[in-house]
Amino acid sequence: MTLKYYTDMLGAGYDNKFFQTVQLHDDILEVETQVINLYPELAYETFEGFGGAVTEASGYVYLLMNEKQRKQVVETYFSKDKMNYRFVRIHMDSCDFCLDTYEAMSDPEDLELKSFSFERTEKYILPMLDDIKKVAGDELKLMLTPWSPPAFMKSNGDRKKGGKLKPEYRQMWAEYICRYIQEFRNRGYNVQRLSLQNEPKAVQTWDSCLFSAEEEKTFLRDYMYPAMMAHGYEDIEIFIWDHNKERLYERVRDVVDDSTSHMVTGAAFHWYSGDHFEEMDLVRRHYPNLKMIMSESCLEYRLFDEKNIEDITNRLCHEIIGDLNHGMCAFYDWNLLLDEKGGPNHVENYCYAPFLYNTKTGELMPQKIQRQYYHFTHNIMPGSVRIAVTKYTEQIDVAAYHTPENKIVVILLNKKDSVLPVNFRIQGKAAEVLLLGNELATCIIDLENKE
Repeated sequence: MTLKYYTDMLGAGYDNKFFQTVQLHDDILEVETQVINLYPELAYETFEGFGGAVTEASGYVYLLMNEKQRKQVVETYFSKDKMNYRFVRIHMDSCDFCLDTYEAMSDPEDLELKSFSFERTEKYILPMLDDIKKVAGDELKLMLTPWSPPAFMKSNGDRKKGGKLKPEYRQMWAEYICRYIQEFRNRGYNVQRLSLQNEPKAVQTWDSCLFSAEEEKTFLRDYMYPAMMAHGYEDIEIFIWDHNKERLYERVRDVVDDSTSHMVTGAAFHWYSGDHFEEMDLVRRHYPNLKMIMSESCLEYRLFDEKNIEDITNRLCHEIIGDLNHGMCAFYDWNLLLDEKGGPNHVENYCYAPFLYNTKTGELMPQKIQRQYYHFTHNIMPGSVRIAVTKYTEQIDVAAYHTPENKIVVILLNKKDSVLPVNFRIQGKAAEVLLLGNELATCIIDLENKE
């Protein structure tokens, strides 16, 4: 039984920065210290895959690049032999990562949505999405999310600064969302998932709309779900919440009941308010049939100094490992591509992305977080099943999966500056490796090789 150990992975493949193959030996001495135990016989949820968001900002920057650079971005993310993304999240109408605010229809009298326009999506999002589909093929699946209804449907008459959906427009808003689904499906895209509202508790200077738990439940039960059934969209998964984890359980508790449980596939969450892994445990314990997905994460420059951003990318890796260990079945990064400022963003809410493009010099700049994501996405294949793991120290984050290829993939993050030894134990075998300080590492154990 062999173990391969990588401490850094580049978008084009494995780097030689630190790589070794170790033979697992019989655990005759029954090693007790500095141990990480792996138990493949104890299996949990199946992981469905990784992805990211094609925003108008990403699509706009994508169109500025040359053909070779576009190919590099798309193939790095979506090729099976590289990062193997399969999911894309797309905003319906504008969000902050757009050139400005827009909506597909603004006429309150147009009950049949005859003035509905897909023009902005076609101009900036579809060119990048079309190229992604050429690489990902039929495995590409979309998740659609609204940031705000049209201004005339809202209590504040504005796409921005919160406000609420007026009750008299609930039916029209449900039909509007269904129209977006139709537009993508008419173009051959598999719309797999829908979340009802991005960040329903946030009043933002950009596109936003407030939904209480009761309002979200009412909209789902009495309007959105019936509209989707009427249009034949019963195959689309519906996710509630789509906001930070600190209220994940509360939103599920208040929305999911006997009248809605058959409508809700799961709960989506963001990472911006901290770990709150216990919130995931509560959902998993009390609502075991619900899926949990990370629908958005990024490092915002308003919260982190962009000059030192690479020093804190391990925080996202800590988050991902924690979410994996507490029941997450899919992960969506935020913008796949941004310019050198972390935009464009019409309210200057700039952020970090795995690929940045310098619009002044024409340079495509893969970032550290892209290499780190590669550890997860290249190795935890769709269909991998999380297995039980125990560890000897809180200084190491670790998650382990049994892949469809009968390999055990172990992702580790050393949160200390110094080297930490690890003795892996699995099925009566053991092997020792050294984790470099502040490094993300991947260990792959080939169960097919019994020697």
